[in-house]
Amino acid sequence: MGHLTGKDLYRQLGRKIDRLATRAPWNDALYRLLALLYTEDEARLLVSMPDGLATLAELAARTGREQTPLRNMLEALAGKGLVVDLHVNDTCYYMTSPMVIGIFEFTMMRTGTEDVSKAAHIFKEYLGDGGFWKANFGRGETVSPMRALPHEETVRDELRTEILDYEKARSIVEAQELFSIGTCSCRHEKLHTGEKKCDTPLDTCSSFGYSADYLIRNGLARSVTKEEMLENVARSRDLGLVLIADNVRRNVSFICHCCACCCNALAGISRFGYPHAVVSSNYMAQVVDENCTGCGKCARACPVNAITMKEAPGANIHGKVPVIDETFCLGCGVCALRCPRDGIKLAERKQRVLHPETTFQRAILQSLERGNLVYQLFDNPGSVTQSVMRGILGGFLGLSPVKKALMSDALRSRFLKLMEKGASALGKEWTVDL
Repeated sequence: MGHLTGKDLYRQLGRKIDRLATRAPWNDALYRLLALLYTEDEARLLVSMPDGLATLAELAARTGREQTPLRNMLEALAGKGLVVDLHVNDTCYYMTSPMVIGIFEFTMMRTGTEDVSKAAHIFKEYLGDGGFWKANFGRGETVSPMRALPHEETVRDELRTEILDYEKARSIVEAQELFSIGTCSCRHEKLHTGEKKCDTPLDTCSSFGYSADYLIRNGLARSVTKEEMLENVARSRDLGLVLIADNVRRNVSFICHCCACCCNALAGISRFGYPHAVVSSNYMAQVVDENCTGCGKCARACPVNAITMKEAPGANIHGKVPVIDETFCLGCGVCALRCPRDGIKLAERKQRVLHPETTFQRAILQSLERGNLVYQLFDNPGSVTQSVMRGILGGFLGLSPVKKALMSDALRSRFLKLMEKGASALGKEWTVDL
C-alpha cells in the first residue's frame, strides 16, 4: 500500500470505510472529503489497519510503524474524530471511524476550523444526493444505528407504566455516570451551508459512558452533570424535538435531539423514503377521535410527514381527520406534544420492534445486512489467508436466503450468541458488553 498516492490512495481508504458497519459509496464528493480530512500518510496508515479494534502493539505489528510516532498519529486522528480510541480495562483500542456514526458527526462537532466549513458543503453534497441512503437501506435493510424514543408524556395514560427503561430518555440518563454535550452535527452543517432556518440550539448532542469519555478526551464535547443532561432532555421536549438514541437496549451511548428541518437521518425517511433510516419505537401515533378537532397541528409537527389530513365533513370542527402512515411513523410523540386537546397519543404497535441488545449485536446485524460481516470476522487487510476466507464466507453470507435466515426470529438469537462466543474466544469478550 505504501506506493499509493493521490486519488488511488484515497480510493483505497474509501473502500476501507465502505466495508465498516455503515456503507460509504464511492463518488467524487467522498474523494474530496477524504482528501480534505486526511493527509496522505494518515490515509496510508488507516488503509493498513485492521477493520476492527486493535491495541497500539497490534497496530505497530500490522503496519510496521514504531509505537511512539504511531501513537502520536492515532491521537491526532482521534482528535479529529477520524479514529475512535476506546479506553477499556487500562488498555486503549483503536479503530477507523465509520461514516455514520463517526466521520460525519465527529467532524461537524468540531468548531473554529476552516476545514469544518469546507467539509460541511461536501457532506451536504454527499448525504444529499440519496446515494448514501440507498447504499445502506436500498435493499430492505432494517438495522440502523439510530432509533426513536417516545416522549413519555405522549404515551396513552394506561400504557405509561409499561414503557421499558431503554425507551425512556430519563431512565437512560439516570442509569449513566459520565455525560457530555456537544454541537449537533446536522444543525452545524446546515449553519455552514446557509440552510439552518430554525432557532433550535446547537448545543444538544448528548453522549454517555464510553462515548462521552471519547468525546471529552478529544475535545469534541464538554463534560456535564446528570442534572444538566436532564435539563437538556426537558428542553428538547419543550421545543418539540425528536429524541433519537443509540439503537441498543443496554449501555445506550447517545441521544440526538433532532429537528425535521436539519436532521439528515430524518431526511433519509422523509426525503428519500427509507423508513428504517431511523428505527421506530415500540409505539405509534393513534388518533383519539372524541378529542380531535381536525386542526392539522399534528400533521404539521410530524418530522417525517407520516400524518396526512383527510377530508371528513361533520367528523369534527374542521371537518378533517388525521391519517397515520404506519410504515413511516417513528413513534416519537412529537405530534402529540403539539396537540392542544390530547387528540392524538402514542399506542403500542401491533408487532413489537426488536432492537439489538448491545452495540456488538447491532454492529454484527448491520454488517450482515450490508454484506460486510466478513471484514469484521477476518479484519487483517494484509493477510492472504484471511483474504481467502473472506472470499469463501462472503459468498455464502451474501446469499439472500442466508441473510434472511440469520436475521429471522428463529435463528437471529442463536447466530448472535455464536458471534459473541467467537469474540470471547479471540480474547475480546469485553466487546460483547459494549
